[in-house]
Amino acid sequence: MQFKHPELLYALFLLLIPVIVHLFQLRKFKKETFTNVDFLKNVVIQTRKSAQLKKWLTLFTRLFLLAAIILAFAQPYISKNKNYKTTTDTVVYLDNSFSMQAKGDQGELLKRAVQELITHIPANKEITLFTNNKTFKKATVSSIKNELLQIGYTGKKQSYNTTLLKGKTFFSKTKNTKKHFVLISDFQNNNTIPNISADSAFTTHFVKLKPVNTNNIAIDSAYISKKTAKNITLTVILKNSGDAVENTSVSLYNKTALIAKTAVSINGTAKTTFTLPSNKLIDGSIRVEDSGLAFDNTLFFNTNTTSKINVLSIENEPHSFLKRIYTNDEFNYQSSKSNLLNYSLIDKQNVIVLNHLESIPNALANALSRFTKQGGQLIVIPSSKALPSAYNTLLATNNISISALAKNEKRVTSINYAHPLFNAGVFEKKVTNFQYPKVNTYFNIEGSGFTKALEYEGGLPFLIEKNNVYLFTSSITKTNSNFTNSPLIVPTFYNIAKNSLKLPVLYYNIGQNNRFDINTNLQQDAVLKLVNGGINIIPKQQYLNNKVSINTLDVPNTPGIYALKNKDSTLKKVSFNNTRLESHLTYNTLNDFKNVKISNSISKIFDTIKSDSKVNALWKWFVIFALVLLIVEMLILKYFK
Repeated sequence: MQFKHPELLYALFLLLIPVIVHLFQLRKFKKETFTNVDFLKNVVIQTRKSAQLKKWLTLFTRLFLLAAIILAFAQPYISKNKNYKTTTDTVVYLDNSFSMQAKGDQGELLKRAVQELITHIPANKEITLFTNNKTFKKATVSSIKNELLQIGYTGKKQSYNTTLLKGKTFFSKTKNTKKHFVLISDFQNNNTIPNISADSAFTTHFVKLKPVNTNNIAIDSAYISKKTAKNITLTVILKNSGDAVENTSVSLYNKTALIAKTAVSINGTAKTTFTLPSNKLIDGSIRVEDSGLAFDNTLFFNTNTTSKINVLSIENEPHSFLKRIYTNDEFNYQSSKSNLLNYSLIDKQNVIVLNHLESIPNALANALSRFTKQGGQLIVIPSSKALPSAYNTLLATNNISISALAKNEKRVTSINYAHPLFNAGVFEKKVTNFQYPKVNTYFNIEGSGFTKALEYEGGLPFLIEKNNVYLFTSSITKTNSNFTNSPLIVPTFYNIAKNSLKLPVLYYNIGQNNRFDINTNLQQDAVLKLVNGGINIIPKQQYLNNKVSINTLDVPNTPGIYALKNKDSTLKKVSFNNTRLESHLTYNTLNDFKNVKISNSISKIFDTIKSDSKVNALWKWFVIFALVLLIVEMLILKYFK
């Protein structure tokens, strides 16, 4: 038992006063003479015993009465908290990722969780509740009830480690606060759960919601596996996380028109293909019939007209290898001599190649510096006859310089497979035994901050990249190198050009850092918009030279095919889908986690929190006890003879 006002207990010492008075009272009995002494003696003895008993009963009754009143004013209580003034601070994370669409015993896991939260949290109790995309700080359940009932699903799933760190920031910093963090999720095993430290400042509760059925068929991905002048072969990957299924229907639509349909048997993973015409633009959707999760039953995609990449080679002598790489079906390739160059062409290019120039005019160097700062890609191939100073003026803006020509043979023996030029399906595996290209002479590089894409034996750089500038450290003419005959030359130059203009792909995933470029010229203050029916979004965008770079990390949130518009003119179509990370219904086992209270019931967790913070006040019982003692005293005084 504890007391709200323990200082009042000092008043109990006042109970000593009546005890002392009773023990040291000065009243004495007087003797009286009487004829019948024997009879008088018996009456006196009986009277004295009765008086003493009555006095002691009255004394103890009054002592207990006063003690009960003092204890009542001290306000005694019983609580699991050590301090009466301890309050509770509750933070709740409610997982609203797509896997929470799965059905439990009483319906969808998310919808049932919302109902239990509304039912078992007191209406006037302030809590902080957050999901993957919403936060309600210090709000009562009654004030956010309607918003809770309207919580939807999102593909923006955050890691449990991030969730714990975020939840920690919502707790108050006041003392004497009992802190509870309740994490409600299905705990899929694609998300790692961190260990909780024993000295955590708050009590962590895991509420694991379990679906009754883990069967789910998902359209995992789609890609163009083959392309000819007449047809496109679209390959679709399907995955099944449950029992094997026979003859699942897979349909292909162009807008609302059904253009193809097939049946697929799925045991784990399956493939199917569709043939599309190459000369027709498709606003497509692939759909599968499934009773499991709904979000992964449709995959949107679209095809666009191919935008050609503009490539300009500035050269004084013809070099045919570039023309063979930059073909007319994908590139607008042109070449010009440096002394005949029309400088107005520079801003219209995506890639410029300085092809073995012996000198670079200052005007050209300045124009190329502006070009790279605006997002253009510059490839510098030095001439063996050039002086280092001819290139250092251009390279100085990136704190790079080349020094004197080294006249000894070197082999190109190392490929940086992590570099964007070589990490996107260029090689099926790391090549360890191929015919290494070689050079007879090369320039040494000075500077820092650049990335090596190709290296000589011994670690010296052959091709480096920094701030949109790609620099070869050697001439690649046939008299100095056999690099133009190497298998490396095509992916190197091709991917540099491809990376200069990131054209929209078949589809993108929502919530990821998607970036693509649009070749267009915008008027001042004009912006591009993504439009899908009633959805009108202005994405992050940057105007660079003759292209606009679009970034869609934060938007859109709804899957579908969006028209990228400049005012009322549609430039491209772009498709967005929810990620498929939640499609595989397998879950973490929580039994091994320590320092965590684990349950599969929201109601039990909040009943436990209520029990931990419940205070049973006892002052009323002491008041009742005091009244009873008062009545007892009155009865003793009136009826005790």
